[in-house]
Amino acid sequence: MVYLKTDDEVELLRKANLLVGDTLAELAKVIAPGVTTKQLDKIAYTFICDHGAVPTFLGFPNPYGEPFPASICTSVNHQVVHGIPNDTPLREGDIVSIDCGTKLNGYCGDSCYTFAVGEISEEILKLLTTTKESLYKAIEQAVVGHRLGDISNAVQTHCEAQGYGVVRQFVGHGIGKEMHEDPQIPNYGRRGNGMLLKNGLCIAIEPMITMGTKEIFMQEDRWGIVTRDKKPAAHFEHSICVRKDKADVLSSFEKIEKVLREKSL
Repeated sequence: MVYLKTDDEVELLRKANLLVGDTLAELAKVIAPGVTTKQLDKIAYTFICDHGAVPTFLGFPNPYGEPFPASICTSVNHQVVHGIPNDTPLREGDIVSIDCGTKLNGYCGDSCYTFAVGEISEEILKLLTTTKESLYKAIEQAVVGHRLGDISNAVQTHCEAQGYGVVRQFVGHGIGKEMHEDPQIPNYGRRGNGMLLKNGLCIAIEPMITMGTKEIFMQEDRWGIVTRDKKPAAHFEHSICVRKDKADVLSSFEKIEKVLREKSL
């Protein structure tokens, strides 16, 4: 069942999503070689709770009924999604996708950003740039009167034109009082296909793009998803609301990218 959101609900969703952006910005301040993803998870948990919210990922069950043991997903290099934070230090040249969710005043926020750890190669930087570009191209399609396939196709065509793989098995989703609501938002599809987009539809769009093959498999922990060819993957996500002329982006990368610019000076 697809639920369209009222203006008041959209504002509650915005607050939860902006908190996600603020949390990711806090993590951006400390991401560096030698830092562990478990340290990042502790920072995220404290920051979210200190702002009156709860981390929605913590305890969220996988298909086997096993609860996720952390507040953020930290997927390093060839991990695509759902990486569990651990004690392995990040290294110069790594990338880490940090997916974060909050629940604030009964509504959910969900956003993801892929970070460079120190200096990364031009090849990997291009992967990150293209993946983020595809997210914004998809958002441009999220307007009243378009169809879900228009969003999906925007991601697929932009990334495949650069020779990248588009993950099929994991998709974006509706968002509201629950973190995952209908409809599903694939990152591949045909223009003009799928559900008609209506005003007030709130969805999370999240391209998951690989440098090589789109083939993936699950790690032994039954959470982490990795590329079969062990080539890097990138993941960016915004939660948005469909509107008449231009989508309303509820999450934000603004503070994250301000921190990253200041660190590069």
